Amino acid sequence: MRIMAFDYGTKRIGIAVTDPLQIIATGLDTIHPTQIIEFLKKYLAAEPVERFILGEPKQMNNTPSQSAPHVKGFAGLLKKNFPQIPVEMMDERFTSKMASATIAQSGMGKKARQNKELVDNISAVILLQSWMEKTH
Repeated sequence: MRIMAFDYGTKRIGIAVTDPLQIIATGLDTIHPTQIIEFLKKYLAAEPVERFILGEPKQMNNTPSQSAPHVKGFAGLLKKNFPQIPVEMMDERFTSKMASATIAQSGMGKKARQNKELVDNISAVILLQSWMEKTH
């Protein structure tokens, strides 16, 4: 079964998934928060997911960031709609910076680095890869 990670934002949610053997994390999509539950229902009808990983926004001093209440609300929405799938929080500090750096190193231009959907998607991949490295 797959593991799915979310980089939650109030405008976009970056989504990444593992392959069924949980070896590789890949960007899946970037979805508007109002469409996420419908998207997940369709996806989960076709692909089994064993766990959700949700980026936990923290300040440098380890306190919750301004977006923390939104992320908590999203975690509650996931638990309510998909009670059979555990939701695990993971520190997401630096994922957006790492995503921008990854895009820059890939040789893509400035326009790609400013593409917030791409940054959110890669942030979700980095979050999922970090979780896999920590747990496997």
